[in-house]
Amino acid sequence: MREFFINSFEKLVGIIIVLMVIGVVIGAIGTMFSGQSGAFFAGLGVLFFGGIYVVMMGGILYLSLGIYHNTMRTADAIERLETKG
Repeated sequence: MREFFINSFEKLVGIIIVLMVIGVVIGAIGTMFSGQSGAFFAGLGVLFFGGIYVVMMGGILYLSLGIYHNTMRTADAIERLETKG
């Protein structure tokens, strides 16, 4: 049951990252073509800083999944050592 939730979370993280990228691109385009003065450069800023935000959040989410997988591999390795010795 635990693996079901972890695998589901991995898929959910992938979907969330894709939706975040789409949101940043749509927000940047909407800002660029809003018709206000300086909106194009503001849209570029939204695109740049939104991209950084997506990369940071995706990295944090995947880091937490990586910690889980490394912990499981370490526990499996320790159990194998205990059975040999």
